[in-house]
Amino acid sequence: MKLVWSPERASNAYIDTVKSYEQCKLYRQSGVAEMVSAMAAGWNAQVIVETWSQGGLIATSVGLAIARRHTGGRHVCIVPDERSRSEYAASMGEAGMLPEIMVGEPEEVMAELTGIDFLVVDSRRKDFPRVLRLAKLSNNGAVLLCKNTGFSLSSVKWWNLLGGHGSSRGVVRSVFLPVGKGLDMAHVSSSATTGGTSVNSQSSVRGNNGKRWIKHVDQRSGDVHYIRT
Repeated sequence: MKLVWSPERASNAYIDTVKSYEQCKLYRQSGVAEMVSAMAAGWNAQVIVETWSQGGLIATSVGLAIARRHTGGRHVCIVPDERSRSEYAASMGEAGMLPEIMVGEPEEVMAELTGIDFLVVDSRRKDFPRVLRLAKLSNNGAVLLCKNTGFSLSSVKWWNLLGGHGSSRGVVRSVFLPVGKGLDMAHVSSSATTGGTSVNSQSSVRGNNGKRWIKHVDQRSGDVHYIRT
């Protein structure tokens, strides 16, 4: 199976997140919360994971919590220490929401999480590359988002950031969204998908006439090219 998009579920989550600004007494911010909420719900994410640290805003967390209500899945927040856990729990509690909270280094907490299909990391945290590399993604594919990137994280770098996933998983599509302080998104293929998903990825097929055709998929444009050799 693969992730399947539901426009209706995405729209409902988006609207509910907008309404939450007044209900949760949050200042309306940059639109990141609505965006990630709609995407998580639209893709019917069953394991939603985010990172957060002391002093951070909770609007995105509220959006993800709302998305979880629409998908019936699991929402987990990873924090680095107890001070962050206490502040996060208090802030989300005031908003009437409380996701699961896991405290520790990426190597500790990510080992306990499997089947992640929606992951949001913050580029301002130094450990965000480790979180991405250690994530045990769903076999059905996954959507990965890195917020507060500005223009520092190009789509080409996703392949390196995914680390161990590179041999069997590919980036189907990546895009930069000028939302908030920069939001980079990558859609990772299901484990059943092989070649043709990464930048300059190629696969070959030999035809009946003995000619070999190479399939080339450009990640940036999504164009598929067949080259006969």
